[in-house]
Amino acid sequence: MAFDVITIANLVKEFQDTLVGGRINKIAQPEADELLITIKNNKTQYRLLISASASLPLIYFTEKNKTSPLTAPNFCMLLRKHIGSGRIAAVTQPEMERAIEFRVEHLNELGDPCFKILVVEIMGKHSNIIFLNEDRMILDSIKHVSCNVSSVREVLPGRDYFLPKTQDKKNPLTVTEEEFFQTVYTKPMAAAKALYTSLTGISPSMAEEICFRASIDGSLPPDGLSEAAKLHLYHTFARTMEDVQEGRFQPNIVYNEKGEPVEYAALPLTHYENLSCRTFSSMSQVLELYYAQKDQITRIRQKSSDLRRIVQTALERNRKKFDLQSRQMKDTQKMDKYKVYGELINTYGYNLEEGCKSFTALNYYTNEEISIPLDPTMTPQQNAKKYFDKYNKLKRTAQALEEQLKDTEEEIRHLESVSTALNIALQENDLSQIKDELTEYGYIKKHSGGKKKALAKSKPLHYISSDGYDIYVGKNNYQNEELTFKFAAGNDWWFHAKKMPGSHVIVKSNNEELPDSTFEEAGKLAAYYSSGRTAPKVEIDYIQKKHVKKPGGAKPGFVVYYTNYSLMIEPDISGITQVEE
Repeated sequence: MAFDVITIANLVKEFQDTLVGGRINKIAQPEADELLITIKNNKTQYRLLISASASLPLIYFTEKNKTSPLTAPNFCMLLRKHIGSGRIAAVTQPEMERAIEFRVEHLNELGDPCFKILVVEIMGKHSNIIFLNEDRMILDSIKHVSCNVSSVREVLPGRDYFLPKTQDKKNPLTVTEEEFFQTVYTKPMAAAKALYTSLTGISPSMAEEICFRASIDGSLPPDGLSEAAKLHLYHTFARTMEDVQEGRFQPNIVYNEKGEPVEYAALPLTHYENLSCRTFSSMSQVLELYYAQKDQITRIRQKSSDLRRIVQTALERNRKKFDLQSRQMKDTQKMDKYKVYGELINTYGYNLEEGCKSFTALNYYTNEEISIPLDPTMTPQQNAKKYFDKYNKLKRTAQALEEQLKDTEEEIRHLESVSTALNIALQENDLSQIKDELTEYGYIKKHSGGKKKALAKSKPLHYISSDGYDIYVGKNNYQNEELTFKFAAGNDWWFHAKKMPGSHVIVKSNNEELPDSTFEEAGKLAAYYSSGRTAPKVEIDYIQKKHVKKPGGAKPGFVVYYTNYSLMIEPDISGITQVEE
C-alpha cells in the first residue's frame, strides 16, 4: 500500500483546490485517534476524515458520517474553541515529508485576526494530529509522546514543534543529479531498494515503477548498471517528480484477476502489466474505496474460513474416495477374461489330465491361442466354476461402483461449485445462503434452538450491458437455481462456463434479438464468475433458457442441455456497468 509522499502531494493539491477559503463548520472526534472535520466552501460541504491510527493512518474526503461520543474529548474541545469557525487559509506539505499542514485563520478572544496550524503526520505507527500556535509551539496533540516513549522528539503541550528528520534521505523534489548519483548508486543493494531508502517518502511500489519506466530491472544492483542506464534512470525519476510538482496526478487502483485491489497510487502503475487498472478523479475516492474493499475482503475471508475448511475437507475426502473407486473399477476390467476362461474350460476341458496346472486353448472370440491357469487340486468343472464366480463377483462390483462413481463425481462437482461460490461471496448474507446449502446436504450439523441473526436476503449481481440489456449473475447454487428456473423467461439467454463450476448468467432479452456486444459481455461475466477466472480465455456455453433442464433429484444449480452455442472469451469485466442494489 503506497501511502507515500506522492500520494500525500496528490491529496494536498486536492485539498488546496477544494478547501482553501472554506470555513470549518463542525469538528468531531468519533475515535480516540480520529477526527471528522466538516468544511463549507463555494456552497459545498466537505467532510474530511483524519485518522492517526497506528495500524492504518489515513486522510481523505468521505461522504459517510460517524457517530461521536456524547462528551467530546479534550483535544476535540480545544480545536472547537480555537478554530471551530476558522477559515482554511492554506494547505501545504512541508519539505516533501509525509505530513500535511492546515493553516487556519480565526479571531482571538479580543476579536483580532490570528492563525493556528493543524499538522497531520502520516508516519505509520508514529502518526499523529498536532495543533500548533503561530510560533509553532504545540498546544496539544491527539497522541502525547513523552521522552520515555521517544528519544527523538517529544510531542507535548508547550514543546516546540519540528518534523523528525528522515535518516539521511534526500528530498525527491530538490535532489540534484550529482546527489542522486552519490546517494542511490553507491548503495550495495537492488536499484529499486536503493531508490526508496535514499529518497524521502518514495514507496517500494513507486521505486519499482520508476525502474520499470526506465526499462531497468529493479532487482539488479546499481553498480551493475551502465553509465547510460544510470543516467536514464535519473532522468526517468526527474520526469516523475516533475509530474508531482506540476500536479499531473492520475489516482488509480490496480486489481488482480479475482477483482481484489492489489495496490493504489497517485501516478499510473505501468509495471503491473497483466493486471487491470481503474483510474479515478480524486485521491480521496481511491483511498476510501481501496481500504473499504480490502476491509470487506478481509472480513469475508475471516467469516468464510470455517465454511472453506468444511468444503475443502469434504472435497479432499471425496476425491480420495473417487480415486479408490476408480482403481477398483479398473480391477473389474478382468471380469470378461474370467468369463472366457470358464467357457473355454467347459468347452475343451473334458480331456484334461488330472493335476494339470494350465492348458492352452483356442479363444474362439479372437481366434488366438491363450494359456489358462488351473488349480491342480480341482476338477475342470470346479476350475470353470471358480472363474465364473470371479466373473459374477466382479460384475456385481462393477455395477455397484458405476453408481458410486457417479454419486461421488456429482458430490465433487457440487462441492466445487460451493467452493467457487465462496470465492464470489462479498457480503455476510451471501455466506448465509452457502451455509444453509451445506447444512441442507449434511456437511454442517443442524442446531436446534436459539434465534438466528436476521440477514437481508442475498440477491444476484446485476449488470447492464453496453446496449442497455439487464444481465443477472447468481452468486451461489440457490441463486443459480432461482435465476434459471424461476426468474428467467423462456426466450432469455443463459450462459455458463463450459465443464467447470461457475455462476449462471441470465440476459433478459425482452423477446428481442440481442446484439453481439451483449453476448460478449454476458460471456465475460460467466467466465469471470467461474473457477476459470484466472485463465487467459474461458469457453462459454450459451443457449436460450427454454432449452435448459434440471434432472430429477439433482442438486441445486445442476442443469443439462443438449444443443448450445459456444464462445471463447477473456474473463475481463472492467468495462461492464454494475447496478448497486
